[in-house]
Amino acid sequence: MKSAHLKRVLTSLLLLPLLGWAIFSGDPVLSLAVAAVAALGLLEVYAMFWPQREKIAWKAAGTLLALGIVWAPLAWAGSALVCLAMLAAALAFLACHDAEKFPDALRDSQVMLFGLLYLPFILRLFRTMSAPEIGLVLLTTFAADTGAYYAGSFVGGPKIWPSVSPKKTWAGSLGGLALSIVVCTAFGLAFGSARWSDFALLGAGLNIAAQTGDFFESALKRRRGIKDSGWVLPGHGGILDRIDSLLFTLPLYCGLAAVFPFFA
Repeated sequence: MKSAHLKRVLTSLLLLPLLGWAIFSGDPVLSLAVAAVAALGLLEVYAMFWPQREKIAWKAAGTLLALGIVWAPLAWAGSALVCLAMLAAALAFLACHDAEKFPDALRDSQVMLFGLLYLPFILRLFRTMSAPEIGLVLLTTFAADTGAYYAGSFVGGPKIWPSVSPKKTWAGSLGGLALSIVVCTAFGLAFGSARWSDFALLGAGLNIAAQTGDFFESALKRRRGIKDSGWVLPGHGGILDRIDSLLFTLPLYCGLAAVFPFFA
């Protein structure tokens, strides 16, 4: 337990300065960081369905599409990107339809498309956000994970959904919720332009999204029979294990910010 905790802390201390540098440097550093995370996370998703050396061509095609999606001009409408990815998956399905070595071509094309929608389409939203907005979403999401981890570890108690995530407790959920609200409100008061109550509600909403994202990835891993999505982050598992909550909080914030301006 202590060893895993130490690895978790040391990994976070190493990543936080790099994360801060990417955020405040802006493009092209930010886009490079987003592209790297999207590609690595996407490969972890694909590895759940296509382990080891299976479907290398599909993995390569999906990764190249992911890099293109992240780097696509921001003026491109999101719907156009979705359509292009759909067409790419459809073409891949057609190309493999009659080949005996690809009997599950439709399923494979769906897996490739799911990965693209799940990671690069969402992560590219970072490129549309200001540094304070990125900071708020990241810190609130990390607060949700951190508060839940420590409250759950020290308090314990009844589990929320043991068939999906055996370790998550109600105490952890409430601890993460409280810390998310505090962090989001404090950050908003320091850098934002909306009322403190707006940021408090935003923190609660982002926390619910974060927990949902965490449960989604946990359910996906259990269905595929794996414990961690990867191994590149000691103490955390894979890239996807670290950003699963973010993949739900990020689009929620962008949707709310389009209606309620939290930063002037």
